[in-house]
Amino acid sequence: MVNMPSSWAGLAQSISPQEQAQVVAQAVELLQRQGLTLSALRDAAQLTAKAQPAVVTVIARLGLVASPALQASLVQQVVAQAGGLGFLNQLLPGQGRDPGFSEVTLTPDGSVWARRKEAPDFEKLDLAPPVSEVWRAVETLLAPLGRSVSEATPSVDAKLPRSEGMGGARVKILHPILVPGAGFPSINIRLFEPKPVLPEQLVSWGMAPQAVIRGLVEAVSRQARLLVIGGTATGKTTILSALCSGIPKGARVVKIEDPEEIWLDHPHAVTIEARPAPPGSSVPPYTLRDGVDDAMRMSPRWLIVGEVRKGDAAMSLFRAQMSDHPGLSTFHAEGPEQAVFRMAVIMFSDVGVEMAAAKAIFAEAIDLVVQVGWLDGRRQLLGVWEVERMLQAERVQFHSLYQPGDQDLLPMTRR
Repeated sequence: MVNMPSSWAGLAQSISPQEQAQVVAQAVELLQRQGLTLSALRDAAQLTAKAQPAVVTVIARLGLVASPALQASLVQQVVAQAGGLGFLNQLLPGQGRDPGFSEVTLTPDGSVWARRKEAPDFEKLDLAPPVSEVWRAVETLLAPLGRSVSEATPSVDAKLPRSEGMGGARVKILHPILVPGAGFPSINIRLFEPKPVLPEQLVSWGMAPQAVIRGLVEAVSRQARLLVIGGTATGKTTILSALCSGIPKGARVVKIEDPEEIWLDHPHAVTIEARPAPPGSSVPPYTLRDGVDDAMRMSPRWLIVGEVRKGDAAMSLFRAQMSDHPGLSTFHAEGPEQAVFRMAVIMFSDVGVEMAAAKAIFAEAIDLVVQVGWLDGRRQLLGVWEVERMLQAERVQFHSLYQPGDQDLLPMTRR
């Protein structure tokens, strides 16, 4: 081992704690400017390899001298800060592992909760991260996306792309100024399926018999217009993704989402994603209605809307589906009658469509209503109904094609 000259050793030891903190902070900033992906930040070996030259660069820039041992220590500090997902790292999929969660949350009191796949409720995890670790995790999560949360921007919506090796996720973070507690932010991470969901998976999960799932896929291939309904976290998007297998591979598909969640395994597909108005900007938001209107100028063969939440989006979608554009969409409702009522309410409140007219539009634009929900401790199809084209006594009429316990799907009469 070569001994370090005594004069150089003295210089190395003269780097104060404040200067060391400055080196670490500037090296972290340098890494962030390099645009590291979240997957790179989670890979300790890859991050260490990038942190080493960053530390050397900053030390030289500041005119300091550090021994190899001190440099190594500074590199590890940079890795700890730049790759600071902390408690979240073990809860998120990637790097060859899948903890099996569909949703991860942190509440303002600092407790960590997660919902396992195919489970209806959250469970409290035996984790108690300090508030400093949580804020490092928030910064690490948002930095690659060019986002941050602060008192000036206390509510942040973000999306982790599928290219990060996690299958993608929807992120919602609220600053403590909005969520009183113990000084922690509120974090919600909704994880997506890491690969396209196939109809066979729905059968293996026990959602419905094979003949029923096959019948729904065939209905899609015959251009039936489907509305998938259900409550929160019941699997509406998952079943919609699987039923898209019925769309011919050569068909041009345009899907409109807020945010993008549906993984469509088709070669000729375009996704239009809604966006909110940038904070403090005069730039208007880009809504689902804007997306549907733009999609109609893109020669789609099929339209897919991830979730209809507002009446203007519903009206644009229904207009498209009444002009012979087959479509699939989801909507939050606990039954077909409630779906009609809620859809009519938002169409009236948002765009002024009279309730009777909204019901008639619903009956004309939708062929099948598919409900998914929880039954006997697992997600299941709770019913499939064909929508009668004509109203009776100003009510939409439904014809049941499947109920739990049935082994097959009755044939449609409309198409």
